[in-house]
Amino acid sequence: MIAILKYNAGNVSSVSNAVSKLGYDCRITDSADELSDSSKIIIPGVGGADSAMKWIREKGLDKVIPKLTQPVLGICLGLQLLCSYSEEGDTECLGIFDQIVRKLPPLDKVPHMGWNDFKWVSGNLFKGLSASSDVYYVHSYCTEISIYTSAVCDYISPFSAALQKDNFYATQFHPEKSAEIGARILKNFLEL
Repeated sequence: MIAILKYNAGNVSSVSNAVSKLGYDCRITDSADELSDSSKIIIPGVGGADSAMKWIREKGLDKVIPKLTQPVLGICLGLQLLCSYSEEGDTECLGIFDQIVRKLPPLDKVPHMGWNDFKWVSGNLFKGLSASSDVYYVHSYCTEISIYTSAVCDYISPFSAALQKDNFYATQFHPEKSAEIGARILKNFLEL
């Protein structure tokens, strides 16, 4: 069973629909036991890091998520929550990726919203894709390029479009809104 984390953030239904469309059973949950018993976990999200982490802490999931051993995918806000710290709301996050989430520089249109490319560097999420593909973004915060970066997007300046460390994967873009490319990325994750 695929678990989709419910944590007071938007976009949970879109991700659930995308997973179901690929032929997988999923449940939306904030239960520590159900997360631990799931074969894969997706942390989707549209919203604020501060309110999302407050919900996660209230449910005790800040102690559970870092110890998960099955594949975990953070999407957009989910990526940010897997990092150490977010400037949004001066928020301590889960610390999977030793990264600081910073606001996009106000040199161009913020939020970064719409189709943009990414160039993948490594990782199982991008199996079967060309080296550069267009995906859908909606975000005002991002992480710098680091040892965890598995894909890069250049918007204003380069940032991490995807991260990977051990069993934790994350995308700043929304695969559930990225047509065939996004469906392939989700399918690659679900087949890990």
